Formats: sequence, structure tokens, C-alpha cells
Amino acid sequence: MRKLLLLLMPMLLTVITAFSQDAVVGVIKNGEGTSVVGATVVIKGTNVHAVADTSGRFSIPLRKAFPFTLLISSLGYKLEEVKLTARPSAPLDITLTSDNSLSEVVISSRRRIETAQAVPIPISVVSGSLVADVGAFNVNRLKELVPTVQLYSSNPRNTTLNIRGMGSTFGLTNDGIDPGVGFYVDGVYYARPAATTLDFIDIEQVEVLRGPQGTLFGKNTTAGAFNITTRAPGFTPEANFEVSYGNYGYIQAKAAVSGPLSKKFAARVSFSGTQRDGTIYNTVSQKYINDLNNLGLRGQLLYTPSDKIKITLTADNSEQHPEGYAQVVAGVAPTLRPAYRQFNQIIADLNYKLPSEHPFDRLVDHNTSWRSGNELGGVSLNVDAKIGNGTLTSTTAWRYWNWDPSNDRDFTGLAVLQLSQATSKHKQWTQEVRYAGDLTSRLSGVIGVFGIWQDLKTDPYHVEESGNAQWRFSQSTTSELWATPGLFDGYGIRTTSRLKTFGGAVFGQLDWAITDQIHVLPGLRYNYDKKKVDYDRQTYGGLQTDDPALIALKNIVYTNQTFNADVDESNVSGQLTLAYQPTKAINAFATYSTSYKPIGVNLGGLPTSSGKVMTELARINPESVKHFEIGVKTSPGKNATANIVYHRTDIKDYQTQVQTAEVGVNRGYLANAEKVRVQGVELDASIRIHSAVSLYGSLAYTDGKYVSFKNAPVPLEETGGSSAFKDISGGQLPGISKWAGSLGGEIVSNPGIILGQNARFFVGADAYFRSSFSSSPSPSKYLNVDGYTLFNARAGFRALNGLTLFVWGRNLFNKDYFEQLLPAAGNAGHYAAVLGDPGTYGVTIRYSYHQ
Repeated sequence: MRKLLLLLMPMLLTVITAFSQDAVVGVIKNGEGTSVVGATVVIKGTNVHAVADTSGRFSIPLRKAFPFTLLISSLGYKLEEVKLTARPSAPLDITLTSDNSLSEVVISSRRRIETAQAVPIPISVVSGSLVADVGAFNVNRLKELVPTVQLYSSNPRNTTLNIRGMGSTFGLTNDGIDPGVGFYVDGVYYARPAATTLDFIDIEQVEVLRGPQGTLFGKNTTAGAFNITTRAPGFTPEANFEVSYGNYGYIQAKAAVSGPLSKKFAARVSFSGTQRDGTIYNTVSQKYINDLNNLGLRGQLLYTPSDKIKITLTADNSEQHPEGYAQVVAGVAPTLRPAYRQFNQIIADLNYKLPSEHPFDRLVDHNTSWRSGNELGGVSLNVDAKIGNGTLTSTTAWRYWNWDPSNDRDFTGLAVLQLSQATSKHKQWTQEVRYAGDLTSRLSGVIGVFGIWQDLKTDPYHVEESGNAQWRFSQSTTSELWATPGLFDGYGIRTTSRLKTFGGAVFGQLDWAITDQIHVLPGLRYNYDKKKVDYDRQTYGGLQTDDPALIALKNIVYTNQTFNADVDESNVSGQLTLAYQPTKAINAFATYSTSYKPIGVNLGGLPTSSGKVMTELARINPESVKHFEIGVKTSPGKNATANIVYHRTDIKDYQTQVQTAEVGVNRGYLANAEKVRVQGVELDASIRIHSAVSLYGSLAYTDGKYVSFKNAPVPLEETGGSSAFKDISGGQLPGISKWAGSLGGEIVSNPGIILGQNARFFVGADAYFRSSFSSSPSPSKYLNVDGYTLFNARAGFRALNGLTLFVWGRNLFNKDYFEQLLPAAGNAGHYAAVLGDPGTYGVTIRYSYHQ
């Protein structure tokens, strides 16, 4: 990373000092003569736009022949139109008239520039400026602004990103299935869920689309999509710097530099780094762990050979190297096993005592170090060519992921599982070509093709290794042979696996305006998926013996497993939307869609039955999704919006990750639930009161349950009963709170002189709450997370040109809460927790320079 920074330094200097451009320039002010920062300038009828800097200046590239019209908009001002018949001889001087109404949010999810209120899709939009102000520098914090989003992460690899409780398996990750929530950055699909744990870098906007989106996006998405747009290179030199300091040694630095290299080339380089001391104390190493250590760099080169072609080359690299993601023992559940197999009896026999029985003491005594080496990056080339009344876009990308972990999966100071390391390497290649635009005066749409090639392999193998206390946790009979010295010490498994996949699709969606008020939007998708897996797991170590009885005991803990799978399938899915807009203030829509998730293959080990490996679980059925929603988007006043939607999703052969009592299946295994159903109601609203006060909020009711899951594993407390499986039909799906919501707002003063510069004081606050939810694939009375509410606030001033400074606090009332609960390997009865962050506070200083 340091070498890359040095290599890019000459380009940074060139960007800062370059001036030339072929563009229309100007200054935007209000009636009082004050610069209007952040005003949007768009060439009418195109996607070409620019944003006014802290001096109100803008520079918009000439990509359309004269004459044309500029549309200028900004929050708190009326829309202004400026018609240009020829190149202005001097910079434009534009004055906006005050207007307390809400400015319309512009999105690009449907591959065109349009307003969020006009789109017949449930969508949440969060601006990059709000993300920066509230400290939502990753998806886990962003979910506090979008309550329909759920993210659970016991480490970057074991990360679940869901929308409305659907998308990926809950709990530990199995590499053999596809995510159901698409994660896109500047049109590039990120296949690994670990990407969602990284810091955002220089983002312009985050759009969260809910429901299947397979007819709009390249990769099939059964639950929704994140569409993230970063700030693009521009032909006006600019530089932005930000640094934040807080308690727990928190330091975050961000920087972005952008500007022209010549008349046709522009570049942008962005950086983000975050460090924080740990919040959990390890009594063995005598230091705090669960720190933050994130670093990211992104570079973009823009080439505009003509007014109809835009080519962007992007490279990025992000790394995480914390001693982090340790979990704390949160409690002990009595199981149905004999008394000698209960957790408290086991640790008593080993003369061991937990460092604390209260998880929020934040104490651990783990004897295996925690490491989460997470590296992602790649290169992409995006070409936009204006053809006819639309744009042809080609996005080519190559990405990689390197994962180097170390975990203490028994969550104690005992050497039970002394190694748990699933080192992996992943590479992906994607190609998407699509055309979006107007076909006739009443027919528009998008059509595209998409291909993704993935190669995921162990590096060089995954390791699970027992320590000298494993015998007591695995002991399943009263035989004294279990205590044979060294029987399990160093006994483990090494797994070598490789998964190669290809996915191809043709997709499209039309928008037919039958009348100005009635639109019909059909969409269709053909998908082909092929997966090939080679899996080989071999035991090693422990006591070397020829005694059949001792070998049998070792085989209870770990066994050899080998299988191959080669699957391929095709599928046709689609959607139909009817939209009715009787007035500009009301937009009603109804959608029915079908979708699917490809066949899954188990890459985390298979359970055994009567001593035989259940190879029939090597592959699981694809998901079949039927989805319906009906909603209304309204603007009850020029300064307010209010939207409501009802949704229902029925999934056949729902792919779920389930735990088992077998140590050799530490990460769980994949299975199909016959049918699940998720339905609910979502409300979001915003209002602007005069020019000084703005409020926003969202509320979601979600009910998710297993309609039929007749052969599910038993919950933790029923381990050791007469059956290892249970009918949990009617039970609650994991990870879903029935109620979740957020509420926030900001008060801004009139412009004034602060520290010698034009600025505004502001005070902002937001709250996020969720009700209790199940943290176990099979409903358990112990693995339930209580509901909680978090409060955040910020206050300071924003300069219209130069310096911004504010103080902030997150989790202001220092609420103790769990993000996730999960049982230890082997189901001995104890379970651990991913703890939410304690209260934090700090100060942010931001400086922007625009020429």
C-alpha cells in the first residue's frame, strides 16, 4: 500500500496543479449573494451533471452540442433553468430563489438519472454527506439509517448482509452459496460478503433497493441490492481532507484529490484509514483486543474523447488487519445431555473458571490469538457511449479477496479448539454490457448481458485443531479411554477445497407509458449457473495408535471426508409492475416478481449419521422465490414526502445454514427449509420545516417464519435428546426484528461569520431501534437478542468555503447490547456474543479546497 501511494504521488501533484478543461463554468449564489454549496447542475435530457463546490463554483463538461438547457437545483431553493445557445464568453452568474420545499433525490439504480419518488421501487437513499456526518463509514453503521437492512458479522468472512431478513444464511458463512443481496460499487459487483465490512471510500450516494432486482442488475438478486456510487473525477481541481479523533484512541483520516490532467483526462485519488483501540480486555495477553485497523485507497482516471463517450479506469485496494472480532461468553444453556456433559460440570472437572460471567464486563481469557486479515481490491474499466436516445455501458472488472484468520472458537481459555483458520483466496472476473434509454416517445428500458467467473480455493488449506481439553468436551460415554493422555492433543483436520463457478445472464426491463399517468413495467431474466467443487478433508495428529477403540473415539471428533460436485442449471424469472401516478404528488405501484438462488454446495464439512457421512447434503436445492408488493409514494406538501409499502415473499427450498453438535462441522452446514414466508409493512417519511429544520424517519414491521421445515436440527438446549432433528414449522426466522425504525433530523442556523469565514451552525441527532430477534436458525429460548435503542448526536459548524468542525457522540447512553449470539462448536451448552460498540465520542475536522 505504501509503495502504491508513492507511485501515485506524482499524479496527485499533477491533479492539484492542472487547470485546463473544455466545459461551461459558473458561480451559483442565493439572493443574499452567498454561495450555494452542493447545488446540482444537469444538462437537461442527459446524465451529464456537476456539483457546485464550497465557493458555489461549478464546471460541467461540454458533452452536448448547443443549444441546451442547464437545470440547477439545491435543497431550499427553487429549480432554475438556464438555456444556452452558444458557449458563454464569461463564467455564468446564477442566482437561486429560496424555497423551503424538499429537493428531489436523484438516483441511478434504473440505469438513468431520475428522482427516487418517481421510481416504482421501494428504495432508500443516503447521501455521502449524511454518511460522513453521522459516522456511518461502513454498512454495519449504515443499517442504523435504513432499518430494513440487517448485517451480522462475527468476522469479515462470516458476514451476513440481508434486506427484510432475506439474502444470505444467518450465522457462519458457507462459501458454497450465492448471496441474495447484490453489492455494487460504481456498477461493479462484489461477490464476497467480506466487502461489506470495509470502510466506505469517498462515496457520493448509497441506494438500497428492496425486493428482487434481477431485471435491472447483472447478478441475480433475490432480496435487494446496494447500489453505491463514489465521487467521480472532475475537471475542476479540488481537494478534501478530514480527520476525526475520539475516545478508545479513535483516529480516522480521509482525503480526496481530483482535477484535470489535460482537456480530456481527469483523475481522482481517495484515501481512508481508521484505527481504534480494542473494547475487550484479554486477561491472558493483558491487552485490549477487538480494535480497528482499516486502510483503503481508490484511484480513478477519466477520459472523455468526445462529448458522447466517457471512459473510467478504476483501481482500489482495502485492507483490515485488526486483532479483532473476538466473542465473549454470554451465557450457558442446559442441554438434554447427561449431567457430566453439561458445560459447567465440564469446566469444573478441568479446574477452569470463566474470567467473568457477565458479558458486558468485556473480559476474555482466550488462549488463541484473534486475527482477521481481510484484503480486497481490483481493477475495473467502465465505458459509457451515447448512442441514439440512450447510453451503451460496458463494465469490465477483476477483483480479488485474501483471507487470513485466526479464531478461538471455544471462546474460553481452555485448549479445546486451539486452531480454527480458514485461510482462503478468491478471484472474480465480471463483464456487463447494457443499453439503457428511450426506444420511442412512450417506451424506454434497459437490456443487458452479464457474466461472472469465480475461483475460490483454500490457501493452502483450512485447519481445525483440538487441544488437550478437547477430550472432556467431546466425551460422550463414561469410558476412561477418553482421558488417554495426548489422544486429542494436536488432533485436527486439514481441508483442501476449490470452487469454480460461472454465471451468465441476459436481462431486461421495459417502461411502457400507456398514458402519462399509467405505466407498465415488464422485466425478464434468463440465468445460467455452473459450479464445480473438489473437497478433500483429512485428519492428522493426536495420539498415534492402532487401538480400534481409541481410533473410534478420534473418529467421533473428526473424520476424513472427500467429495466432488459438478452442477449446472438454467432458470427464467421475471417481474411485472403496474404504476399509476394520478398527480405529481402521488405515485402508486404494484409488483409481482419471481426469482431464484442457484444450487448450493456444502464447503464447511458434512454431518454424519450412524457413522456415515451424509453425502446427500453435498448439494442443496436452489431457492425459488415469489414476491409481491404494493406501495404508494406521496408528496403531501412541497416540503414533505411519505411512502408506504406492503411486501410478501414466499420462498421454496429456502437455503439456510444450520449448526450441529459435531465438532467436525464447526461452521455448520447448508440445508433446505421446505418453505418460508416474509411479509411486512414499511413506512418512510421526510419533512423540511422552513429552511432551518429537516426531519427524516423510517419504520418497518417484518414477520418472517418457517412455513415448513420438518427436518431442522434441534436448538442448542435440545442437544442430546432422542433426535438430532426437529420440526420447527411455524418458528421465527433468525435475524428479523418484528419492529425496527430510525428517526433523525438537523437544525441549521442562518449563514454567519464563524472564525472569519461564511458558515452555518448545526445540531443533528438520530435514533435507531429494533425489537428482539432470534439468533439461532432453529428457534431457541436462549439464543434471542433483546431489543435495543441507540442514540447519536452531532453539533458544530459547516463553512461554505474551507473549514468544517463538529463534535459527535454515538450510543450516547452507553447502551449494552448484543449484535449476535452463537453457540460454541460442539454444542456443550455455552454460547458467545458479538458485542455492540460502547458509547463513543469525538471531534471531526474537515477542510475542502476548490479552485
